[in-house]
Amino acid sequence: MRDITTQFISRLRARDNDAWFELWEAFGPILGAQLARWGRGRIGHETVQDLSQETMAALAGAIDRHDPNRGARFSTWLLAIARYTLGDELDRRSAQKRGEGRRAQSLEAAQGQPSQGPAPSAVYEQEIFDAKVEAALREVERAVPFEDFEIFRRRVLESRTGKEVADSLGISQPTVSRRLASVREILKEHLRQTVARFSFTEEEIEELERNGLGDNPNQKEDRTFEDSLAEIYHRIALRRGSPDPSAQAPHEAP
Repeated sequence: MRDITTQFISRLRARDNDAWFELWEAFGPILGAQLARWGRGRIGHETVQDLSQETMAALAGAIDRHDPNRGARFSTWLLAIARYTLGDELDRRSAQKRGEGRRAQSLEAAQGQPSQGPAPSAVYEQEIFDAKVEAALREVERAVPFEDFEIFRRRVLESRTGKEVADSLGISQPTVSRRLASVREILKEHLRQTVARFSFTEEEIEELERNGLGDNPNQKEDRTFEDSLAEIYHRIALRRGSPDPSAQAPHEAP
């Protein structure tokens, strides 16, 4: 886990555009949702987007000083920077000064001491974990043949029966099972790598097991893995205001 995490941080420090895009693609929407919750209607959508980008810019400025061995969760560290960024915006808006004209806490202090301030909410922590799972799903969708991922999407993420999937794609049920198993194993590996890449502590790695996505060689656990994954997928869809994927009409065969 440490090797993967360290390599990713090294890429961020080297200003690797692909690494920063990966980070933004995974956590940009979560930052926006958290900032909107904090704003409580005082800031609009465009401001939320701007503050999300400012948070990532501040993260870029702090990444050289970050030590993943200090034991702070990535989600907590990111939250501390986002909290400061929002506070700075609200200060500008209200034109009020804190503590004799000086900020009560500097940005550097916020970056270096993520344990200070309110603890991350359970909702935020769940969103961070779900974002890691979604990032792994995107990687697998890009890596495997289109029809293989479509089988996985319909059978697991949309909770359709093997027969429904086979009929909709014009293939046999054994073919569905075989190709489903192949994508499942590829996804498990991507989940391990993705969660490790975006995690700074062993506690974060253990979230895979706690959310029913641990690596279990027992094939009887495949159903638990798939059910847990479908639950996360549906939660992501609901969070974005999308319809329940399992309630959608069957796709036409390509």
